Amino acid sequence: MPATQNQKATISKVLFFIAIALCILGYINSPTALVGGFLFTYFLGHPFPTLNKMVLNWLLKTAIVGLGFSMNLEQAINAGKDGFFLTLGSIVLTLIFGFFLGKILRMESKSSHLISSGTAICGGSAIAAVAPIIRASEKDISISLGVIFLLNSISLLIFPVIGKWLLLTQHQFGLWSAIAIHDTSSVVGAAHTYGDEALKIATTVKLARALWIIPLSFFSMFLFKGEGKGIKIPYFIFLFVVAIIANTYLPIPDALNHGIVTVSKSLLVLTLFLIGAGLSVEKIKAAGWKPMALGIILWVLISIAALLGIFLIT
Repeated sequence: MPATQNQKATISKVLFFIAIALCILGYINSPTALVGGFLFTYFLGHPFPTLNKMVLNWLLKTAIVGLGFSMNLEQAINAGKDGFFLTLGSIVLTLIFGFFLGKILRMESKSSHLISSGTAICGGSAIAAVAPIIRASEKDISISLGVIFLLNSISLLIFPVIGKWLLLTQHQFGLWSAIAIHDTSSVVGAAHTYGDEALKIATTVKLARALWIIPLSFFSMFLFKGEGKGIKIPYFIFLFVVAIIANTYLPIPDALNHGIVTVSKSLLVLTLFLIGAGLSVEKIKAAGWKPMALGIILWVLISIAALLGIFLIT
């Protein structure tokens, strides 16, 4: 006797919670979680689509703040110094090339600027910050997020493989992933796969990079002569810094420290599962070839340029 719609929905929910448990308990790694989330939604559907984005947002922030308890302030500052000029150069290069490539492809200017902004700084967060300032349409936003989302997923899977093939050190890979991968979640996921030192460097450099959302927002306001509906500052970054300071100077018991970091890494894997679950074939198709071409060209360009820069300074 075939299962009813309610029975299918119940089975989907039960399997969804089992997948969540496997992520939290450490039975699934970052790349598997991402691909598994996508396949789950593709075959079974997402049982909680409206909650996915909200839960995802808080999980990522909580995981990143918790990872701060695995870092030393002096090491974090040194990593930030190494990544500063790479970050600045990559942002300027991406925005300039994005502007001219958008013209060559005859794309709508707001859509190309959103993709360039997401590639230059921190993916979806940059798009969300810039979109209201330039008065982007819902279609522009969804297309840009679709492109960035897909490339993020690919980055998480292939960057660790390329890093090992190129024999990149933990330090080099941490810098490279922080510069060349769009969203913080995929940066941290790829670095987590590569190693603990890469994870620390990548997280620090990426979060420092995210603060460039503020000058980018002002630049976008000037470029599109927007009235500005407020600039979204990623305040959780300051909590991440507080966690690093606490870990450096406070006598936190090793057991507690280890527990916080372990839970944070588990939450990160869960975050990547939910990201995969939110990626659909429809979103990929909706992007179209021009935005996808722009996103891919910028992504390849910044990946190669960042890698060459890292080889020069390390």
